[in-house]
Amino acid sequence: MRLYPIETGNFKLDGGAMFGVVPKSIWTRTNPADANNMIDLAARCLLIEEGNRLILVDTGLGNKQSDKFFGYYYLWGDHSLDNSLEKYGFHRDDITDVFMTHLHFDHCGGSIQWNKDRTGYEPAFKNATFWTNPEHWDWATKPNAREKASFLKENLLPMEESGQLRFVAVPENHFASDSALDFGIRFVNGHTEKQMLPTLKYQDKTVVFVADLVPTVGHIPLPYVMGYDTRPLLTLDEKRIFLDEAAENGYYLFFEHDAHNEICTLKQTEKGVRLDTVHRFDEIFTS
Repeated sequence: MRLYPIETGNFKLDGGAMFGVVPKSIWTRTNPADANNMIDLAARCLLIEEGNRLILVDTGLGNKQSDKFFGYYYLWGDHSLDNSLEKYGFHRDDITDVFMTHLHFDHCGGSIQWNKDRTGYEPAFKNATFWTNPEHWDWATKPNAREKASFLKENLLPMEESGQLRFVAVPENHFASDSALDFGIRFVNGHTEKQMLPTLKYQDKTVVFVADLVPTVGHIPLPYVMGYDTRPLLTLDEKRIFLDEAAENGYYLFFEHDAHNEICTLKQTEKGVRLDTVHRFDEIFTS
């Protein structure tokens, strides 16, 4: 197995929304805001090369939305999915599987693109199987009023119509080992129903793609929960269990949304679990 960080682009979101009830005077210490109260975020995906399979975890925002839509998210930087794949010698047509942690637009928008004539939509990875789970799919395609703006039908329905959509079975507990995908999956429900966090053994280390359970290094303290979470008290419990486990076992947290930190480890302190070390991917994993 080999892993590659895939930078698909950077954007910004309101810092207050990203930190919920935590005061700005505190969260700006780790995530400084601009004049519009917006903080830097990444859409960093993970490519897993295993045998003859290339599994891409999440796909970023994509590029099919309108300029008005993207204007709300202040895109910045020069990263792109195609350039990141090319850096490691791959093309999007090489992708065999696209695993989506959940179906909010910033995680799956790159899965679907305009067709050649811009008359409709098609899969952006023509040779890939798209993976979600049945409970989250039902949640996303019949959205509640709060999340409706994040579940865009143009990201979802073309997957189903293409015939390339498959479902991961939901386990009775919070963790499953999926033989079809060669990695473990942690299920969490505080942010949205049945979000899936890939967990991999890689070069004698445990790597967890933390997605929206821990969006940035600044979100490590337990009460630092996003205003976007549908069930923040459940997120608190899920974070506590995960952070204790990660600190005790020396997990490496791979950040999807931290624009300035790729990977970290954790430690127990008198104040609870806190940041221990921060790394670039290529500093700790050999090619």
